[in-house]
Amino acid sequence: MTTATTSPEVAAAPAGGARSRHLRRLLRKPNFVIGSVIVLAFLAVTVLAPVLTPFDPTEGDFLSARLPPVAGHPLGTDQYGRDLLTRVLYGSRTALLAILVADGIALVAGSGLGLAAGFYGGATDSIIMRVVDVLLAFPYLLLALIIVAALGPSLFNAMVAIGVVYTPQYARLLRGKALSIRQQEYVQSARALGARDLRVMLRHVLPNSAVPILVTATLQAGTVIVETAGLSFLGLGAQPPTPDWGAILADGQTYFLTSWWIATFPGLAILLVVLGFNLVGDALRDTLEGG
Repeated sequence: MTTATTSPEVAAAPAGGARSRHLRRLLRKPNFVIGSVIVLAFLAVTVLAPVLTPFDPTEGDFLSARLPPVAGHPLGTDQYGRDLLTRVLYGSRTALLAILVADGIALVAGSGLGLAAGFYGGATDSIIMRVVDVLLAFPYLLLALIIVAALGPSLFNAMVAIGVVYTPQYARLLRGKALSIRQQEYVQSARALGARDLRVMLRHVLPNSAVPILVTATLQAGTVIVETAGLSFLGLGAQPPTPDWGAILADGQTYFLTSWWIATFPGLAILLVVLGFNLVGDALRDTLEGG
């Protein structure tokens, strides 16, 4: 009598046919197509910013201060005479860096804590989840403000703070998945054959959690942009003259009634990019988690 067991390699990733089916379903979703176009445009602008504009994002010209949108400056200029289109384009680099660093910190730290809590259980689970509960007790922005105030205002510290703030979400997600997956036959078989705990977690538990991680990371990207811009708006993130959408918004609020374009266009940039990531994330969740 033979017992059928699920292969870890098969369980870790969908078969080629399943991947093709998911891709076809995604491409039929208007929200995925629209969101992908926005995200790809955002990435292209980030890479091609020096090619798309002849101006320096930090060099001012007081003779051209607060010009409205004109032929030479399609989005106008700010109070220092800097081309606003240039600063918005270069601001996409700050936004992408925030996604990579902040979301990366949250993903790595949260996944590690969640895997350990769910896989080992017992005292390890209790200690980790109590720490997570403490972090979740604070409103996100308030906790980020506390961390940045302790570390000092800077773009990097703001990204670290946001990464810490969103670590609990990944921790709880991975804990739940680990609690479920560790009971599967292929995990029990691997442990019975002498596989070490770290190998089991990295080879079997983590790959089988890839779909919810991908969905969460995509949806989180838009939130990270908003939080980074918010800290910069308050003067705790990117410092002048770094081009950052939140910092440009902060500059523009003073002149909104007379120079509306300074605050309007970076605000629209935030809106579009966040919308793009949310559309992609929603489509991925509906398609991949829906089966």
